[in-house]
Amino acid sequence: MKKTLLFLLSSLFFVSDLLLAQPKYEFRGVWIATVDNIDWPRNGQWDPEVQKADFIRIVEGHKNNGMNAMIVQVRPAADAFYPSSYEPWSQWLTGEQGKPPSPYYDPLQFMIEETHKRGMEFHAWLNPYRADFNINTASIAPNHITRIHPEWFLTYGDKKYFDPGNKEAQKFVVNVVQDIVKRYDVDAIHMDDYFYPYRIPGKEFPDDESYKNSGSTLSRDDWRRSNVDSIILALSKVIKKEKRLCRFGISPFSVWRNKDKDPEGSDSKAGQTNYDDLYADILLWLKKGWIDYVTPQLYLEIGHDKIAYEKLLDWWSRHSYGKHIYIGHGIYRAGGKEKGWNDPNQIPEQIRLLRRYPNVQGSIYFSSKTFDRNPNGWNDSLRNEYYKYPALLPPMRWIDNEKPWPPIVERSIVDDSVVQLTVKPDPRNLVEIKYYVVYQYAADSHTETFGNIPKYLSRIVVQPGGFQLKEALSSRHFSYRYLITAIGKNNNESDLSEIAILVQPGGRWGFYKP
Repeated sequence: MKKTLLFLLSSLFFVSDLLLAQPKYEFRGVWIATVDNIDWPRNGQWDPEVQKADFIRIVEGHKNNGMNAMIVQVRPAADAFYPSSYEPWSQWLTGEQGKPPSPYYDPLQFMIEETHKRGMEFHAWLNPYRADFNINTASIAPNHITRIHPEWFLTYGDKKYFDPGNKEAQKFVVNVVQDIVKRYDVDAIHMDDYFYPYRIPGKEFPDDESYKNSGSTLSRDDWRRSNVDSIILALSKVIKKEKRLCRFGISPFSVWRNKDKDPEGSDSKAGQTNYDDLYADILLWLKKGWIDYVTPQLYLEIGHDKIAYEKLLDWWSRHSYGKHIYIGHGIYRAGGKEKGWNDPNQIPEQIRLLRRYPNVQGSIYFSSKTFDRNPNGWNDSLRNEYYKYPALLPPMRWIDNEKPWPPIVERSIVDDSVVQLTVKPDPRNLVEIKYYVVYQYAADSHTETFGNIPKYLSRIVVQPGGFQLKEALSSRHFSYRYLITAIGKNNNESDLSEIAILVQPGGRWGFYKP
């Protein structure tokens, strides 16, 4: 009995340690919303230098919190945060749609560069079909597509949308995305959940004429889903055609279908769902391999009576179909009426839960500005515990499984007190390098173990052409070991470089083979 109890206790502690442990690979992203100046730039903040400084502040803050990806809204309503021949400059960038920044700069290029130089990914977030955010107040430029092709659009509530059933409108959106992928070094194209819009009580989406003219024999609902399927497929093809390593991700509403309508659905009681109301068949896109990742917006708390975080987390983990799942966390709800979102343990527990599932690779938080007020001390929780150590971005091996050659490392000891490592890419390397990873640990550790322990990940160096590391040797330790790897564009990691052990025999440092 005692042996059994001891075994159970030891097993419990082992499992507990695993749950609390930080994974070596983990996607940690933040949504930066530009529509209505939610996150950036601030309303009235039209000076480019002020915008740049504020974006750097934002990215630095997220980097310090342990994040490794920024999901930035660059096309909120058929407008652009970059020079475009298709769509006018965004009103949320300059205060007036169609007006360029003055003095001129390219915000998208700037944001990509600032994000990449910190070793973080940049995902270009686009709203697919929203064209006029508010028909009563929006600034609409003469060259906006709603003025050039008014027949492509439908008004629903106080907004205008591209008609998803209009093939010319679909082609236009595909061309916009192709233009971004072709001209900019974005790591992914990211689309949110507004395909067909959320239902307005008592109002039907006004696509009668479009449906009638289509000549389709499908039911209205199936026809709508086929419209969304067709643009997702077209986008997938054009993205991979332009850049095969560019990913395509979708952030749907939390519920695909309720199980009372479909046995494959989730244990939930959502009033609207992706499949039945937004006409977005997310599971089909995952099964077909049209998208590379999905970020379900699990914005309700653990234990919610209708849409419980833990139930939806489990459901999505079982429906990944080999693609990545990043969980969307609704931190913006902190400070509201829901008791769960005023609990400091809400986000820590959500992280602990998702780390139980091997099919879930990380998180994205909505939205950026919430972190400015550090609700419930969550910034501190991330920095000091849950994201204490850097995480490498998980590779998508179905896209590309080729890893770089290990870097070449030249080593020397200066004045018997400083180790100098000169790191260069291997000339045989054909894989584009994003950055290098430096691991540091005690020399008596085992390489095969160490490589999977995040706490030994000392730093990420974003200098693809090589770099030099100088570090003082401490007499408090008798030995060190440095191992360095290269990370490719698809986040595949090279083999470990061959670095000798540094020891101090008789008071002098030297290099010795492991």
